[in-house]
Amino acid sequence: MAAAAFLLPAGGLGAASRGLAAARPQTAIRSAFTPGLFAAARPMRAASSALMMATSTYKVVVLGGGNAAGYVAKSLVEASPDTSLCIVGREEVLPYERPALSKAFLFADPPARLPGFHTSVGGGGVRQDAAWYADAGVDVKLSTEVTGVDVTTKTLTTAAGDTVVAEDALIIATGAAPIALTKTPGWGLDGVYTLRENAEGLRLYDALQAAKGEPVVVVGGGYIGMEVAAAAATVGCQVKMIYPDKHMMPRLFTPEIASHYEKYYTDKGIELLYDGRLCEEILGDDEGKVRGVVMCKDGEKTEVAAKVVVVGVGARANTQLFDGAVEMEAGGIKVNGSLESSAAGVYAIGDVATFPLAMTGGMTRMEHVQNARETAAHAVASILGKSSGDYDYLPYFYSRVFDLGWKFYGRNEGTSVTVGNLKDGLASVWVDDGKAVGVFMEGGSDADTAAMVALARNCPAVDVGALKAATSAAELLAACA
Repeated sequence: MAAAAFLLPAGGLGAASRGLAAARPQTAIRSAFTPGLFAAARPMRAASSALMMATSTYKVVVLGGGNAAGYVAKSLVEASPDTSLCIVGREEVLPYERPALSKAFLFADPPARLPGFHTSVGGGGVRQDAAWYADAGVDVKLSTEVTGVDVTTKTLTTAAGDTVVAEDALIIATGAAPIALTKTPGWGLDGVYTLRENAEGLRLYDALQAAKGEPVVVVGGGYIGMEVAAAAATVGCQVKMIYPDKHMMPRLFTPEIASHYEKYYTDKGIELLYDGRLCEEILGDDEGKVRGVVMCKDGEKTEVAAKVVVVGVGARANTQLFDGAVEMEAGGIKVNGSLESSAAGVYAIGDVATFPLAMTGGMTRMEHVQNARETAAHAVASILGKSSGDYDYLPYFYSRVFDLGWKFYGRNEGTSVTVGNLKDGLASVWVDDGKAVGVFMEGGSDADTAAMVALARNCPAVDVGALKAATSAAELLAACA
C-alpha cells in the first residue's frame, strides 16, 4: 500500500496577517514507517543549503507530540483560532489517545489502528487527522528530534539545526518514557518489548500474534503489566507475570481489591509469580532471540521460558532537556496553578508536570490521560488570560482488562472499606480523618460514576461502622451520601 505525505500550510494559522509566511518552513506529515517521505519533503523548505537551517516563529509552541499536545491544539483552535501554533514531536504520527495501545490495539479483531484514535476522540471531540490540522492552520513537525531548549528566549533547536521560536508561550509536553532494564543482562535481545508509542505497539502486536500458544513473560504488575498480560492471554499466549510486589497494582489497589483481580487472572490461565520475585536476567538463543528469563527470589533462581518478554515497570518523565533550566520537583517540572514553570512564559503539562493539587495543597505529578487533557486545556486558558482560577484536578484512574473495567477517583489514603465482588459489583471507599476521600468501583453505571465524583470532590464525613455494614457496592456508596 503506497504511503501518502500531507503538507500542512507553510504559514500556519493567520500567518499572512502577521507576516510569518516567509519565516515558516513547510511541514510534512507522514504515515508510520515511511522514513523516505520526510526526507524527500525537506528540500521543499528551501532550495539553498543556507536556508536548510531555518528559523520559524509562532505565538505558541508545544514541545512534544503526544496526547497532551493534541488537546492543546483542540483548546487553542476553539478558543483563539487566530493564534499561531506549532507542535514539534519526535514520533512519526500525529497526536493520539495513548491508552488505546495497551487495549484494543493489541488484541481486537480487527485491532484499533490510526487514524482511528487520534486526539481528541477519547475526550469526546473530533478526530484530529492531517486534514484537521491543515484546515486549522496548525503546523506539526513530526519525526523531529529537539536537542536544545533556551527557556529564556523560548527557542527550540532541532537535530537538523533548525530553530523554532515561541513568541508568547512554550508548552512542554514531553511526556514520559518507559523505565528500561538496561542493566539487566539480555536487555538488548530480539523479543524484548516496552510499550509507550505507536511504533512499539505495532511491533508488540506482531510479536504476540506470532507467539500464540507460546510462553510470554510480562515483567511488572501495574497498569501496563496487567493490561498487556490480559491482551496476550486474549490473543492466546501462555502468560506469566513476574513482579516483586506482594499484590497487583500496589500503588492503588489494597490487598483485598487485588485479590479479586489476581483470582480472575489465574482463572484466565495467567500464572502470577510475585512477592519478591525479580527478573534477574533475560536469556537468549544462538540467534540473539529471547528464550526465557531468570527469576530470582531470596537468592533462589528459576528459569522461566519465554518467546516474548514485555517489560512494564513504570515510566520516568522526560525532563532531560530542562535540567538546570527550570525548577524540578517529584521527578517533573514544577509549575504553579497556572501550569507555568519557574521560567516566564514556559508551561508544562501532562506527565512531565508537577503541579499543586488544589484539594490537598501538596505537589503531585500524575501520569494519566485525563490529566494530560485537562492540563492542556488549562494551560491554553492561562496563556490566553481566560483561566477562571488555579488548576483544580480530581485524581482519576481507570483500566479495562478482559471484560472488566474499573474507575478510581480521589485519594487512596487512610483506611479502606471494600464490599462486593467482580461479578455483582466491587467497590472500595478510603476514609481519612473521618471523611471519605477516595472511591474505587469495578463496573458501575453513569449514575455510580457521578456519585463517585461527588464523593471524591466533597469528601463527606462518614461513619466507618456504617460502611462496614454495607453488603453491596450500591449500599457502600449510599452510606457515603
